[in-house]
Amino acid sequence: MPPTLASLVHHSALKLRVRAGADRLDTPVRWVHASELADPVPYMEGGELLLITALKLDAEDPESMRRYVKRLAAAGVSGLGFAVGVHYEDIPQALVSAAADEGLPLLEVPRRTPFLAISKAVSAAIAADQYKSVTAGFAAQRELTKQALAGGPEGLLAVLAAQVDGWAALYDASGAVLATAPDWAARRAAALTADVERLRSRPAPASLVVSGADDRVELHSIGAGRRPRTALAVGTAGSLGTAERYALHSAIALLTLTTERSRSLHFAEQRLGAAVLRMLLAGEPTHARTVAGDLYGGLLDAPFRLLVAETVSATGRGGAEGARRGEADRAPAEAGGAPEAGAERAPDDSSAGSRLPTHGADPATPAADPVVALTEVVEAAAAHAGEAVLAVPDGGARLVVLMADGGAAATACVEHARQLEATRAAGHDKPAAEPEDLVAGLSAPAGPVAAAAAYKQAEQALSVARRRGRFLVEHDSLAAGSVLPLLADDAVRAFADGLLRALYEHDATGRGNLVESLRAWLSRHGQWDAAAADLGVHRHTLRYRMRRVEEILGRSLDDADVRMELWLALKATAAASE
Repeated sequence: MPPTLASLVHHSALKLRVRAGADRLDTPVRWVHASELADPVPYMEGGELLLITALKLDAEDPESMRRYVKRLAAAGVSGLGFAVGVHYEDIPQALVSAAADEGLPLLEVPRRTPFLAISKAVSAAIAADQYKSVTAGFAAQRELTKQALAGGPEGLLAVLAAQVDGWAALYDASGAVLATAPDWAARRAAALTADVERLRSRPAPASLVVSGADDRVELHSIGAGRRPRTALAVGTAGSLGTAERYALHSAIALLTLTTERSRSLHFAEQRLGAAVLRMLLAGEPTHARTVAGDLYGGLLDAPFRLLVAETVSATGRGGAEGARRGEADRAPAEAGGAPEAGAERAPDDSSAGSRLPTHGADPATPAADPVVALTEVVEAAAAHAGEAVLAVPDGGARLVVLMADGGAAATACVEHARQLEATRAAGHDKPAAEPEDLVAGLSAPAGPVAAAAAYKQAEQALSVARRRGRFLVEHDSLAAGSVLPLLADDAVRAFADGLLRALYEHDATGRGNLVESLRAWLSRHGQWDAAAADLGVHRHTLRYRMRRVEEILGRSLDDADVRMELWLALKATAAASE
């Protein structure tokens, strides 16, 4: 620790004697300054031991000494040393009283002790303290490096917490706590989630200080990219000293190196994951397991779900353009099924296989990209739960995820979509400068043999999500619900209007209500008496109207396909008029 007034008083060679402020001798001394000015404050920074002989001071005037001492105390001077036997044989009582009243330590310097000796003693003590701090910093760096090489952040955090005499915590890309040291710091670290998110919104490297009721917390970004991937928190009772600062900077450097190494491995894993996914979709689960090895644990054997997500223009969400894109995405799946393994296609090829990436997305992409944000949510949830997940991004614009059915990653994905829906419902839509939204489709549970079918289900659900303006649609919900919401499409409505237009034009002339008669007859499954009763007409009248429908449309109502098309057309036009 730096020298204090007490250490100078106890220095046997200096022979200093305390005349006032004995209760404040633990004050650190940053430097020694000698000045005979009546007001030396403009030339001082605070923390100095001021040495005087009172050459230009009226040291016997009480009022003058009160003003002098008050200025020194206000400037943060650590203490005042008065040389006796030069101009005064003893320290004047006016100065002693003023120092005592102000609480400023006053030291008597004997004539045989030159000011230079005090300066040398303080300088030597400061140099020794700095050397001790550097030595301790190097020792901490060696121990931190040893823990970093041993693997896992827990050991490194434990060493760092011991070095700073406080606690340390590491956060993942989503702001969740990955590890803490000691264990009791987990609750305190979890309370800083909002501050970590604020830190992550700044360009790296970034840091901020959070003052709590019982500690002072420093937050630092970890990672060399434009956007920090993780964050480190260090909580202490006060400001960090030199040795503690060395240890903190060493920990940040080691964690950054670990993060960048993990980033390179992550790129390689993404490329391997893309190959594994292509094999699954090509109907080669055995080859996929062989290539994956133990990388994904039992993920490829247990029931899993496939998610396909992408960004879509907020202005075009749910409109005709979204419908056309949905048709284009579904067509190849219906026509050709799964792609051939290893096939090379242009990036805008609409086949299912070509949508799979051959490279990884840049982790430094800003989280304003909704696909990157979803990737972070899924991977963080999987890592926190200790489960495997296969996430394959495509340039940040599209994402394919294979995750365990009922696992933490799938739950986090659904919850993330629910939060986005709630934010939109609350009127917190993004400004015009951020025109992209997330849309995603989630398949039903499947196994490796049915991976291609699961991918097709996810694409179908994605298409419905675009049409409905939803963030996420699960394929299971499509089968469990009604088919009628699927009719809310411009192409379907145009078909319905064209099919029924002649009947509506006939009814507009007042020559009979053919549309309502057709609706009643179809709803009663062609039962004449029941349908006629619903309309309040004789069954012969209804038979006549149905013949007129056949004549006008040029179609036979005996054809089941015709009845189905007419019923869906009636439903579509009814939904459009509501």
